[in-house]
Amino acid sequence: MLVAACGAGAGPRVSTSSPSSTAAGPARAAGRSAGCGQPAAPGSKTQQLEVAGHRRTVIVHLPTRYRRSHPTALVLDLHGSGSTAAEQEVFSGMDATSDQDGFVVAYPQGLLASGSGYDWNVPGVPLADGRSVPPGSADDIAFLAGVVPALAGRYCIDDTRVFATGMSGGGRMASQLACDASSTFAAVAPVAGLRFPEPCPASRAVPVIAFHGQGDPVDPYGGGGQGYWTYSVPVAAQRWAAHNECGSSPQVSSGQGFSLAVYPACSGAAAVELYTLTGEGHEWPGGPAMPRRITNQLGPQSSAVDADATMWAFFSTHPLPCDGSKAARTPPCA
Repeated sequence: MLVAACGAGAGPRVSTSSPSSTAAGPARAAGRSAGCGQPAAPGSKTQQLEVAGHRRTVIVHLPTRYRRSHPTALVLDLHGSGSTAAEQEVFSGMDATSDQDGFVVAYPQGLLASGSGYDWNVPGVPLADGRSVPPGSADDIAFLAGVVPALAGRYCIDDTRVFATGMSGGGRMASQLACDASSTFAAVAPVAGLRFPEPCPASRAVPVIAFHGQGDPVDPYGGGGQGYWTYSVPVAAQRWAAHNECGSSPQVSSGQGFSLAVYPACSGAAAVELYTLTGEGHEWPGGPAMPRRITNQLGPQSSAVDADATMWAFFSTHPLPCDGSKAARTPPCA
């Protein structure tokens, strides 16, 4: 479960970059979406979209330097179980990175009521409280994949640079998107929620960067916990590395308060990277400071890694490849 609330200012924000973040695979040329040229003001706006047969809530943040004629990257930032789009906007602090680096960030909202917020319908797994997903529930894979063209019809979006991240249940949902919508999402960055869905129908190597605290009391780093969790975070990374045809043994480095495992030689210039935060709880690394009542429930926060800046550095070097093949070694697309 993720419970978020508005907090005070953020602590120190230390951006790190990994060895594999400098080599990108061949990407399609950026296209102009139907929303290019339409007037739109920077800032955040809550919108209601009809997607996959349901009316859905999405908060869209346009960066301060947004230009309606310039195709822009899009990041979907998914809230955790029992949370909301508005809480995730605060909890992750992604708006500041959006403004600094010039990408659009969208915060979609689930439909399955859970406490004061909502859960995601992650295919084949129970909800955060152990219940089965009710029959007839909205297909959130269709929703999140459909949000992209819906927003591209309103804003100038580069469809080669569409990415997904999320916290906890949102991280599990981002993991699912990497398998079920790999032709839409170029790379994913689960926070406190990395999984390897099985089956995984992704037809290509999907770049994955993940962040997880060793002291997470909700989704334990070493596995166990709720029925949707079971195996450990390193096992999830290993399974992604096998899918991406990476080397079997990660290269491990460490810094103050974190370690980084990078799987080498992945196919198609993809990558699998796992940041392990020493002692961190069920938190967003480097995110805005949360009130004590939140940290008491979720565990300690860490500023050893700035997850927002680090995942954006990863995203910016891993656009969608030219084709859907696993190797994707064709020349840059015209």
